[in-house]
Amino acid sequence: LSPLTANFSKRSGEDVDIILTRLREVKAFQRFPPPLLLQICACAFYECLEKGITLFRQGDIGTSWYAVLSGSLDVKVSETANHQDAVTICTLGIGTAFGESILDNTPRHATIVSRETSELLRIEQREFKSLWEKYRQSLAGLLAPPYGAMESGSNNDKKLQRAGKVLRNAILSRAPHMIRDRKYHLKTYRQCCVGTELVDWLVLQSACVLTRSHAVGMWQALLEEGVLNHVDQELGFQDKYLFYRFLDDEEEDTPLPSEEEKRESEDELPETILFLAQIGPDALLRMILRKSPGQRTGDDLEIIYDELLHIKALAHLSNTVKRELASVVIFESHAKAGTVLFNQGEEGTSWYIIQKGSVNVVIYGKGVVCTLHEGDDFGKLALVTDSPRAASIEDFNRILRDVEANTVRLKEHEQAVLVLEKSPRASTLGSIKYTVISGTPEKILEHFLETMRMDIHHNPAVDDFVLMHCVFMPNSQLCPLLMAQYPSCLYSLSLSQERLEYALNSKRRALILTLRWANAHTYLLQEEPAAISFLEELYGSLSNDSRMLRALKDLAPDLEKIVKSQRFLHVIEQKTLIRQFSNGEERLQKKQPIRNQDDILLKVYCSDHTYTTIRIAVASTGREVINSVADKLGTTDELVLVHLSSAGEKHILRPNDVSVFSTLSINGRLFACPRDQLNSLTSLPDQEGPSAGSMSTFELMSSKDLAYQMTMFDWELFSCVHEHELLYHTFGRQSFRRTTANLDLFLRRFNQVQLWVVTEVCLCGQLSKRVQLLKKFIKIAAHCREFKNLNSFFAIIMGMSNPAVSRLSQTWEKLPTKFKKFYAEFESMMDPSRNHRSYRLTVTKLEPPIIPFMPLLLKDMTFTHEGNKTFIDSMVNFEKMRIIANTIRQVRHCRSQAFNPDVCQPNKNQSEVRGYVRKLCVIDNQRALTQLSYRLEPRRT
Repeated sequence: LSPLTANFSKRSGEDVDIILTRLREVKAFQRFPPPLLLQICACAFYECLEKGITLFRQGDIGTSWYAVLSGSLDVKVSETANHQDAVTICTLGIGTAFGESILDNTPRHATIVSRETSELLRIEQREFKSLWEKYRQSLAGLLAPPYGAMESGSNNDKKLQRAGKVLRNAILSRAPHMIRDRKYHLKTYRQCCVGTELVDWLVLQSACVLTRSHAVGMWQALLEEGVLNHVDQELGFQDKYLFYRFLDDEEEDTPLPSEEEKRESEDELPETILFLAQIGPDALLRMILRKSPGQRTGDDLEIIYDELLHIKALAHLSNTVKRELASVVIFESHAKAGTVLFNQGEEGTSWYIIQKGSVNVVIYGKGVVCTLHEGDDFGKLALVTDSPRAASIEDFNRILRDVEANTVRLKEHEQAVLVLEKSPRASTLGSIKYTVISGTPEKILEHFLETMRMDIHHNPAVDDFVLMHCVFMPNSQLCPLLMAQYPSCLYSLSLSQERLEYALNSKRRALILTLRWANAHTYLLQEEPAAISFLEELYGSLSNDSRMLRALKDLAPDLEKIVKSQRFLHVIEQKTLIRQFSNGEERLQKKQPIRNQDDILLKVYCSDHTYTTIRIAVASTGREVINSVADKLGTTDELVLVHLSSAGEKHILRPNDVSVFSTLSINGRLFACPRDQLNSLTSLPDQEGPSAGSMSTFELMSSKDLAYQMTMFDWELFSCVHEHELLYHTFGRQSFRRTTANLDLFLRRFNQVQLWVVTEVCLCGQLSKRVQLLKKFIKIAAHCREFKNLNSFFAIIMGMSNPAVSRLSQTWEKLPTKFKKFYAEFESMMDPSRNHRSYRLTVTKLEPPIIPFMPLLLKDMTFTHEGNKTFIDSMVNFEKMRIIANTIRQVRHCRSQAFNPDVCQPNKNQSEVRGYVRKLCVIDNQRALTQLSYRLEPRRT
């Protein structure tokens, strides 16, 4: 976003393009005409607010208009002159705009405070007034009245009517028997189709129709528009033997489509299905929400629950409350602009979350304070406080009461130490099953050991603990507690049978948990001598016990295997030396996991472009790197460690940053210099990347071979990522003093493939060759999807949608229609709406091995982490641990089957292809890529 911070008089065409790309990611700006967007790019500024910053106060005279690019801000209103009395009335989310009072110089109606780190677009008063005069109609949809206008009906109406015609014509062309007169209970229904047949047909037409319920949503979208109708006018489409009729068949003697109309429909069908596939999930959700709670099926509740999981306004609620909300939340539609939902001072009866459209917040005497958009919520405060509009609401309070009634709190010295919740599903024995909600680390461990079923091999709750304990209970604390749970030898004849059985069961449980713990940590245990000592001690005790106690003998081989493997690792252990920027044969060797104790040869540059090479541990901190550099250079100057990108952007690394080498950008380099030399730092010539493309090399390689070798390399990188690295990344590796180098390299590969696509296109001067390049990349992406390599698949498609490539209109115009359709289908899988539902549904249909789109999994974990506290009332929030563990299990599922190298029969030049895909050279400077793009196809005037 650096172009937005520059003085707008100095902004180049490339700067404007970079800003434009960012604005188009925000839904609210997508409706603006291109000339307005370009003017906003030319005059807007960027502001980043940390959490808790007051942007302006109620009563101030404004100087700027703002739009939210990321994060959220609270709107606070005070009835008195004292700002301390201000009450939060709503929260502004992404795409919300505010501050239009500058149009007539009236005081600010409310105080705006950042709820979290937030990015804003700011336009100063003079420029905003000028935009308002020119583009009043376009801006009105984003502004609050009296300046703004309420949103009108959807612009999808005409597209839906056309979609109905295309589907009807396609059915009459491909399966004319589906539309015919039908008899049922002695009554004839003219020219209609059957619900199940319509679903069957649609699922077979395209891979972008992911499930039967997805197809139901697509037909429901047509039903809502009246393009398709149930013969008895029912409002919900059902995958059943029910009769539906297209609008064109409502009139008698409707002529059949001509051959030309059929051909047109055949051409439009892929695009029509793609359009319906994108709006289908929304229509399905609306249909389910319109049902009364008693009519909702288990599948319906799962769909609503999945939607609620990703709504930020609900992130703080437990999953139990969300599941309960799924059964009571309802759909409310207000087609007429200006409808009042409730008045100030009324008792609260509902909590609203906006799915589509916008809502104005009006305060008596102050007018419209702000306009809320999709994803924003309001009314919640009134439900849970005693303020006016805050009477009890039946469903919301019943859920809170029910959850509380099913909650058990265990206390010690009047202090809660464990909070359990009765599970709605009883265990197989019919007894009540409890779920851990929160507790002290010791009590959570004690509970799992006491309740562990030893006849069940897989216990998700215990698995959650084993995966997540490092967040709240390090191994140094866990190992002694596990050893204490393994009672000392009890061979005394005076022991009763009951006590002996109890002791045996305690030992077995401690052993089972230890085995799961050791299998989850694998080679990471080598980094903790205390963990190895614990395993040796436990193995010694078990060896003694198993001679006397037969009941423990079956576990001895498993523990022996783990102890021996750890001993073996210790004996052969040697520090692996990693070279930071190796272009030689090292890259061709099979990747091995990078461990904390491994060493790296790190090049650190000085301001004069000379460099020193230091050998340090992978997990070294920024401070340790600086000290090592200072020793090597023999300087006493106070140095700072800087990540310098190829674009010349400088990022000063903090002293406690861990494993600094793995977070560098593709062509980024590390510099060390005194602080007063910071401004004189310049990029190295080799950071610029290649000056010529490599198309002449890889155009001769088969697309399938390239995709196969990319998949082999991605699988190696993905296999090296330890599950705990996902936790270190989410919770902050500084607090664990652990490296995430393997995860960083896997994410770096995604960026590298994406930039490879952009670099090759932008370095290709010949139009016909560029068209061939686009075709080649679409083919490689198709094969990556075939090999279930979603990492490279998405990287290639995102590379093709980079502004430096997507703006090349002459190149795209020459691309054959067939390839345009493939690309549109692939792009639809990247659709972020409904929390990337399209991608998620695609993954559920795949069997492992799968190479997932890792950035989305990390986004899910970060969303959970930031929306939920780790500790509540000094107890671990285990509900949060459970949700994050579920995401990690998705990674585990993807790797649950080994990758079969025989999925592709390699050609003779496999070693050449392998060498090429592992040494991709790219330009990682977006501005440089955009400039190259303009040289290829200058801006059209």
